[in-house]
Amino acid sequence: MSGRQVVVTGATGFVGSAVLRRLLEREPGIVLRVVSRTAAPAAPGSVHRVGADLAEPASLRGVCDGADALLSLASYIGPDAGRCEAVNTAGTAALMAEARRAGVRRVVHLSTCAVYGPGPHRGADAAELAPAPVSPASASRLAGEASVLAAGGLVLRAGLVLGSGDRWVVPALADAFRRVPAQWDGGAGLASFVDADDLARLFTAFALGGGTAARAEGVLHAHHPEPVRNRDLMHALAAQGVLPERPAADWPWSRCVEALAATPGWVSERQFTLLARDHWYRADAAWGLAGIDPGPGPLARLGRAAAWYRERGAVTPG
Repeated sequence: MSGRQVVVTGATGFVGSAVLRRLLEREPGIVLRVVSRTAAPAAPGSVHRVGADLAEPASLRGVCDGADALLSLASYIGPDAGRCEAVNTAGTAALMAEARRAGVRRVVHLSTCAVYGPGPHRGADAAELAPAPVSPASASRLAGEASVLAAGGLVLRAGLVLGSGDRWVVPALADAFRRVPAQWDGGAGLASFVDADDLARLFTAFALGGGTAARAEGVLHAHHPEPVRNRDLMHALAAQGVLPERPAADWPWSRCVEALAATPGWVSERQFTLLARDHWYRADAAWGLAGIDPGPGPLARLGRAAAWYRERGAVTPG
């Protein structure tokens, strides 16, 4: 069916821009309403920008009028606890209230597996693991999920996202490698990753698909079903010229943490642990319900983002 109207918040961001491209590719006749507090890049005529800010609930009035679906992709992930609350909790609640008032039938919301807090986590499904967030960003995003679920929406908790536009994962690995120049406890840690374009395919399927995709609700994990081993990721990044090959030296975890603390940098011990030790979550259900293949996995997709990473690999996120 052509002419469907979809509202997208966060469309100018890393994941949001990939979702926007996929929506246009999948359904050329779609009408997209991009809700943004900043100027949006040039876009096709079927993409309409609406100025609004999640931190200012009154500005959201009317943004969902006439829409068939809402993709809620905007969030604040910085350290300001007040802004986390204003955007991720109160802002999401206001957006969901507006979607309910407008009678939007489909709501899909982006969240994060960081809501689970410290690991190790090994293969749990969303219903099997109680969230225990440790940062204002994660706690506020978890609180925001409640509004989505109350509105009958679908929450997709993503793992670590790779691809052109990534300003956190690979830069964090680069910073950690500079400070801890060795194999990290054998490089055996497993973590859940997803390529940004594959994540966009998943969002698009849940927004526009029929059958089980249209009926899915609750909380699902949204990353590739197969976790990535740390040493495999580091070797793949080295093969693409993004990071140097790691030395053969294999440091136990205690020495890795000591080296990280002894050398100045921006990655915290908590973030280092998230990248280097077991934090992986079962994600088969999302792909099955969406009715699409997850693809070959994030390591196979790295080549498409290699130039981005080579240019920006070790910069501190801004």
